[in-house]
Amino acid sequence: MNKQKNISHGVDITVIWLYAILVTIGLVCIFMVEYRGTGDWLSTFLNGKSSYSKQLYFAGFCTFIATFIILTDSKIFTAFANLLYAFGILLMIATFVIGKNINGSKSWIPMGGGFNLQPVEICKIFTALALAKFLSRQETDFTKFKSQAIAAIITLLPAVISVLQHESGMALVYFSFFLVMFREGLSPIVLIIGFSFVALIISTLLVEPDTLAILLTAIAILFIYLYRKLIKKKKGLLYLILFIWFTCVGIQRFAVPFIFNNVLECYQSARVYSAFGKDYDCGDNKRSAKKSSKAPRKPDDYNVRQSKIAIGSGGFLGQGFLKGTQTRGKYVPEQRTDFIFTSLGEAFGFVGCFAFLLVYLFLLFRLIHIAERQRSTFSRVYAYSVVSILFFHIAFNICMTIGLFPSPGITLPFISYGGSSLLSFTILIFILLRLDADRQMVLR
Repeated sequence: MNKQKNISHGVDITVIWLYAILVTIGLVCIFMVEYRGTGDWLSTFLNGKSSYSKQLYFAGFCTFIATFIILTDSKIFTAFANLLYAFGILLMIATFVIGKNINGSKSWIPMGGGFNLQPVEICKIFTALALAKFLSRQETDFTKFKSQAIAAIITLLPAVISVLQHESGMALVYFSFFLVMFREGLSPIVLIIGFSFVALIISTLLVEPDTLAILLTAIAILFIYLYRKLIKKKKGLLYLILFIWFTCVGIQRFAVPFIFNNVLECYQSARVYSAFGKDYDCGDNKRSAKKSSKAPRKPDDYNVRQSKIAIGSGGFLGQGFLKGTQTRGKYVPEQRTDFIFTSLGEAFGFVGCFAFLLVYLFLLFRLIHIAERQRSTFSRVYAYSVVSILFFHIAFNICMTIGLFPSPGITLPFISYGGSSLLSFTILIFILLRLDADRQMVLR
């Protein structure tokens, strides 16, 4: 009994309460979407047939898993970090053989009983543990390029496999680990290059190609003129400016069009273009040309347009519980999962959304506080990985629902329907709570 008390001692109760609040909000949102007022609502919650009923059972199972993690020895996570990562990669690869195709993505493994496991969700946990394990090694010098390259490979390998599974949205989440690496000493130049690349892609979509090429050339000439005296002393600077200019022009003229026309599906390219107010011609898409005999479908920005209508109809105070016309009328596709935020916005309006986001904000700041009080590098890196993953999911999902970002198919943590999603976020959070309870230990 004494040992059991010591194991559970020091767990952050605040995070557990925030977790419980968010899971409850998720159940309410799914209930608002599906319940039609027929029959006893309590019995429908327990019959296991509706989505909110299934989510309730998922939450019960996650509670069991969370309790198990809290009662586990923290050293297990460091001991098995690399093995779990290898297992996660093998699971992702296994989907190509035994995977189930859902909505065009072969990233699910059927587990029986109507439950499908999505390895890319679970692999986020294993990647966070593997990255924490690598960065906490005494022999790892993260100031050296070799260590930075290994860390990048650890984080991007699951992303590459996810893209091959046509889960490009989930692949984006793995870039959140670069924020963790930046916290641990990664050069800001890497982040600057990354953001510059994103800015160049956006500029390519917004500006006519020849005009952008001329603009990039003008910027290069301006830099050469401003640094002309330094260039006379160091010719390498001139070659660097010319290389950057050549690379940028090459990306905007050739790389970006190739990606949109040959790598992405037509609907994916159209969603990105529509996010910036542009129309994409699917006639240019080589992948869709092979599938030209398809039935007519809704416009590629249909989901986002319906989402914005639903949220806008909520106004300042919302239409009220179970009174949303858009979400309850099933006008918004993927209402239970990717666009679950619209049910909250329509029912409770701006005030409800603001209060809801405050809960998320409080959780993120609490997790950052937990990360900063860790003595162990392993625990700190893992804690910041959890914060970064949650931040990416929240930011991408909400920006997607209000039309500020293309629709990548990213769930809203603890709120969206789905056993894999809820399980992965539960494990993420409670491993952190277990590590934090043992923060006086130095784990490697």
